[in-house]
Amino acid sequence: MTPTNQNSSFVMRSIFVFTIVLAALAAPPLRAWQAGTTQDWNQFRGPTADGYAITGSLPDDLGNAANLAYKVAVPGRGWSSPLIMDDEIWLTTAIENELSPDEKAKRLEIATIGGMAAFASVDLKAICLARETGTIRRTIDLFHVDSPPLIHSLNSFASPTPVADEEFIYCHFGAFGTAAVNRKSGEVVWRNSENVIDHETGPGSSPILYNGKLIFHCDGTDQQYICALDIKSGKQVWRTNRSGEMNPVGMYKKAFCTPLVIQRNGKAELISPAADWFYGYDPETGTERWRVSYGQQGFSNVSMPFVNDNTLYVCSCFMESRLVAVDLSGEGGLNDACIKWSFKGQVPNMPTPILVDGLIYFTSDRGVITCLDSVHGEKRWQGRLGRGYSSSPLYADGKLYFGDHDGVLHIVRPDGTELQIVAEHELDSQIMATPAAVDDSLFIRTASSLYRFRKNSQP
Repeated sequence: MTPTNQNSSFVMRSIFVFTIVLAALAAPPLRAWQAGTTQDWNQFRGPTADGYAITGSLPDDLGNAANLAYKVAVPGRGWSSPLIMDDEIWLTTAIENELSPDEKAKRLEIATIGGMAAFASVDLKAICLARETGTIRRTIDLFHVDSPPLIHSLNSFASPTPVADEEFIYCHFGAFGTAAVNRKSGEVVWRNSENVIDHETGPGSSPILYNGKLIFHCDGTDQQYICALDIKSGKQVWRTNRSGEMNPVGMYKKAFCTPLVIQRNGKAELISPAADWFYGYDPETGTERWRVSYGQQGFSNVSMPFVNDNTLYVCSCFMESRLVAVDLSGEGGLNDACIKWSFKGQVPNMPTPILVDGLIYFTSDRGVITCLDSVHGEKRWQGRLGRGYSSSPLYADGKLYFGDHDGVLHIVRPDGTELQIVAEHELDSQIMATPAAVDDSLFIRTASSLYRFRKNSQP
């Protein structure tokens, strides 16, 4: 489909795809491959990549000063989620260096879509904070980018969430580079700047770890592929180009999704949504095993896939977003016949749905919350939370946490019959990053701060 004046409103909607802030109930025989432990929050959407946190009791009254352990300012701008590892918290951020008004206006003349921003340069950094106090322990310089491409004003140059193991933090900034940092010393072990693509609106895909490899998507307007780097050296292990036929227009080829490795029929399988197709790969070699079409055009994919029992759930994202349920119980590759059901109507383009006790919950980008039956795709109810969403929900202490663009954290009790709002709290600025929770603490990154909430933290 070629853009025309008649679909210009749709094109404008596509600008929101860049951000990522950025879930299956992990049940055998199919589940996400785990890169960390349940005591750490080591990657996007937590240790099991499903938005589930194992915690004690968390406070509902976030407006009570007694429940605020700390609020600390975070320098720069970044939508990446915090990682909580042992006694550390890790964040990535971007220090944006301004242009003069005349230079900025000149740069923005070339923008083909609205809402773009221009900067003279950007410094990409990793920040380590003390978990107990929020004190910044070290700031690590990773990349300096002169005259960076235009980026949408709702995105950041540090939107992908890093991933960690026992020794290293792996920080990914899309086309602007990938680096490994020694957690103990703060030393930058390696940098890789080989995967240069045109994101058009900025980076968004978060990396994952699997068996000594760092795997991430590179779905730009110019090139579309998935690749793996060796975690010790940063050198490329494999690269696989997308094979499915796509629209010839570049903006319809891009995607911002985070991959997922699952165990299926005794084998590891890499689930990888992209424009128009979602794929299954061998995570060891990058060999494509199968691909399935969404059954319509779908691009700028942000929502992460998730699994439960023998079902895979994928959002087709921009055009007419649908949630597709795919049967994974058979042997061999998948095809169109494996699609069990699809649901459309307020399905998100950016936030990832989450599954709790057989029910799927999600908010649309514009704040409509939906509850579906996961087996048949039947709608249980719909309601409204806020006005705009990018971050994905968190499930912790028997409750769901949704953060919106207005800086409001909505706490919802899972229920199959009606929307039950437990509490709503306004924080200091946008919530674009997905929340995290470990032990007895809830961590929320806003556009300007990092909050830690804990019951009775203050005397």
